[in-house]
Amino acid sequence: MNSPLPIAVASAQPVKVSFEFFPPKTEKMQETLWECVKRLEPLAPAFVSVTYGAGGTTRERTHDTVVRIARETSLKPAAHLTCVGHVQGEVDDIARRYWDEGIRHIVALRGDAPEGSGAYVPTPGGYGYAVDLVRGLKRIADFEISVAAYPEMHPDAPSAAFDLDNLKAKVDAGATRAISQYFFDPAVFLRFRERAVAAGITVPIVPGILPVTNFAQVQKFSAACGASVPGWMATLFEGLDNDPETRRLVAATVAAEQCRALAADGVSDFHFYTLNRADLAYAISHILGVRPRG
Repeated sequence: MNSPLPIAVASAQPVKVSFEFFPPKTEKMQETLWECVKRLEPLAPAFVSVTYGAGGTTRERTHDTVVRIARETSLKPAAHLTCVGHVQGEVDDIARRYWDEGIRHIVALRGDAPEGSGAYVPTPGGYGYAVDLVRGLKRIADFEISVAAYPEMHPDAPSAAFDLDNLKAKVDAGATRAISQYFFDPAVFLRFRERAVAAGITVPIVPGILPVTNFAQVQKFSAACGASVPGWMATLFEGLDNDPETRRLVAATVAAEQCRALAADGVSDFHFYTLNRADLAYAISHILGVRPRG
């Protein structure tokens, strides 16, 4: 019987991974993040990204985390930057500061309105949307720019066609990569990729992979961001609320199978939402054939 496990050979190209972190709020969280960074560093990811809080609430913590990664590791950090909460001049200053500090990669996002403030409204005097931010960044310097893609449509988009047109506009404005919102059904991503290619989008579209350790939390978050959660996932995690070790094993299995299916269809780049925990991202990278160098 043929084994389903040799995932790396299913892709025509060597597998590349990248990882997302969020800036820590406390000293303990800082230690946890740094343990995660050091654990994943030997895998030599293509890049690592650091998120930016709603309304720009983590501006300095994001900056400090990005700069520390650049100075103290061999990793190539990308800084998230959003339109929310800043006028254009402030955003431009942040971008110039990153460039001066050697940060060449920005993840340019519209961003979410601060919690409890209602629907998104462009900041007066700011960049209205991600496409405007991409144009502004390209005026400042020749940044590598990643943008968001939504296989199941952004929750604020009036239609899937509108959402895809918006992604095309971001690419035409200068984006060099799209990173997808997480999803759980590989077919959802593959159909989206086909539609994007048909629309003339030629930059890499990297699937965002979220290993699930807290199913109830993911269900709640997914309802807000428009990502569907298949019924079979609920069945897999049923009865494991008080069994974190088994949840981690199930999460690793689900994410590894997801990646295996994508790799079998030619996907060679994967972006992991780590939640500042290295174990699952490291294990799945290992299964994909990504091993420490040296």
